[in-house]
Amino acid sequence: MTANTGVAPAGAGSAGPLEAVVRQAGEVILGKDRPIRLALTCLLAGGHLLIEDLPGVGKTTLAHVLATSLGLRFNRIQFTSDLLPADVLGISVYERESGEFRFHPGPIFSQVILADEVNRATPKTQSALLEAMEEHQVTLEGETRPLPEPFFVIATQNPAHQVGTFPLPESQLDRFLMRIELGYPDRSAERALLAGQDRRQVLEGLRPVMKPEAVQALRARVPKVKAAPALVEYVQALLDFSRRAPDFQFGLSPRAGLALLNAGRAWALLEGRDYCLPEDIQEVLPYVAGHRLQATTGEGRSDPEAWRRRFAEVAIP
Repeated sequence: MTANTGVAPAGAGSAGPLEAVVRQAGEVILGKDRPIRLALTCLLAGGHLLIEDLPGVGKTTLAHVLATSLGLRFNRIQFTSDLLPADVLGISVYERESGEFRFHPGPIFSQVILADEVNRATPKTQSALLEAMEEHQVTLEGETRPLPEPFFVIATQNPAHQVGTFPLPESQLDRFLMRIELGYPDRSAERALLAGQDRRQVLEGLRPVMKPEAVQALRARVPKVKAAPALVEYVQALLDFSRRAPDFQFGLSPRAGLALLNAGRAWALLEGRDYCLPEDIQEVLPYVAGHRLQATTGEGRSDPEAWRRRFAEVAIP
């Protein structure tokens, strides 16, 4: 595939390079166009992504293919019950030759981090990600070290009912801009997967279709996507509804409102527009709100359509 590293002016083919990334990722992860687009939306919005699903449905592959397609440095951290914060962040080691301590960076010092099975680690190790995700820096032994940009964490999580998992606390869940599932492929995609080339071989043949500088330029464009006052009013109405509806134990915070608006802008940019519509907000709403709200009804929080039904009564100004 021919590399496409240019970034067109806003509103003039902005989605071109991104569509190339979607197409290439779709050649590896068959039948998952929407999760791929949502993951790109999360990256463009400057947030982090949580993928909760069963083992073997392509969570790790999605992280790898996005990093490769965007030309970003990639590190995978396998979270286990005996993983320590130093295994993630790094550690200072005394060197006899120089008579000084030398810092050895941990795997967190990369651009795309796959925190694989993050809920298998203890809460202490899970919390090692908090400052990195929020501040894009790591503070150890009194010294603050910046992380490379763009910095994007994709954490995978096994369903909470599986043995050996530690549920992520609300404070850490809120660090993730979006939460998605991949699910099983449909029959045609699964047949193509079974009859096709091994996915590891396909991954090895991938080449970047964008450069990191282009990714940064697109991320800088997201806050400039126009959001009309009526759209901001609609977002605020969604927040108000979540706070007074009996369906939820507690409502969305102001930070969640900012996340929703930012994700809507990023989705609009991915669609090739420099203005955000209510439909963009509706597209990303289930994935921004689903892990932040606890429903009092029996419907699962992972069902996007269930969230859309709950918020459908909020009128668009």
